[in-house]
Amino acid sequence: MEAVSGILLFLIAVGVYVACSLYLLRNPLIIHRRKRLEFYCRHISHRGGCGEKIENTIEAFTHAVDVGTEMLEMDCHLTLDGYVVVSHDENLLRQSGYDNTISSLRFQDLPLYEEKLEVTFYVGHYSSGKDRRFALLEDVFQKFPNMPMVLEIKENNDLLIKKVSFLIKKYGRDGITVWASEKSDIMVKCQKENPRMPYMFTMRRGILLLLLFYTGLLPFVSLGESLLMFYLPRIINRTYIPEEAILKKSFAVYLLQKLTMRKWLFEHLIKRGLQVQLFVCNEESDMAAAFSIGATGVMTDYPTLLSNYIEKHPPPPTVY
Repeated sequence: MEAVSGILLFLIAVGVYVACSLYLLRNPLIIHRRKRLEFYCRHISHRGGCGEKIENTIEAFTHAVDVGTEMLEMDCHLTLDGYVVVSHDENLLRQSGYDNTISSLRFQDLPLYEEKLEVTFYVGHYSSGKDRRFALLEDVFQKFPNMPMVLEIKENNDLLIKKVSFLIKKYGRDGITVWASEKSDIMVKCQKENPRMPYMFTMRRGILLLLLFYTGLLPFVSLGESLLMFYLPRIINRTYIPEEAILKKSFAVYLLQKLTMRKWLFEHLIKRGLQVQLFVCNEESDMAAAFSIGATGVMTDYPTLLSNYIEKHPPPPTVY
């Protein structure tokens, strides 16, 4: 009899927990304060829209802004003489044909980009442009003072983080510039250097987010992050061919799709004031898929295409 009573109490407790979790998942503002970001971006240009112009150049950023982007995404590295340069790769081989690192060269000695570059997330497609120079982060800030930006820090480099933060403070961009990194140890340093800036989920924190969601604990946990940025899994092995062997397996991609693309999860985060950005969507069908699953924003290499898509498919009124 005691065993039966114990089981019954356990089931009641589990039922109450599940009911509370589901209710708070749908109504998170009962226990959480909504985040208030200074931007709300549906249109994000990856590497400045590198499918239409040479990636991360002033020409690319200018073109993306002219056609209607609402946010620019880029990566930063440090030259030998201490300049913060906008570049996806630290090694220059893919971008310029010159097999050396940015950190080993002075800014004035950086080579030009190749005349044509393959679009990483749209295999077999290439971009070109008149501007083939590597851009300084400070020049980008000066030219686009009010444009929200995502800055990814790939290197665990204290000086780089300090210099990026200094430039952000110098130009008063704390609220419209996002710290981004896949690595938690780098993100900890970024947050410490400039805690006023919004920041994204790292890979480790993203995995924890999924665990909290599937165990029902997410509604009870505070979140410091302001953005969830993640692959749209359907592009993997179609427009984007990953280097990771595990992602080349169709079952792994299918599992990734099922585990991560959860509309309830996205809706919960959005109600708490976070933004969900899916990348890199270079075809209209992928843009449609991203928005339909609940993304607040789409990142693309083709800003003109995304602007045309949004114009044809205007979003419903957003309370923000």
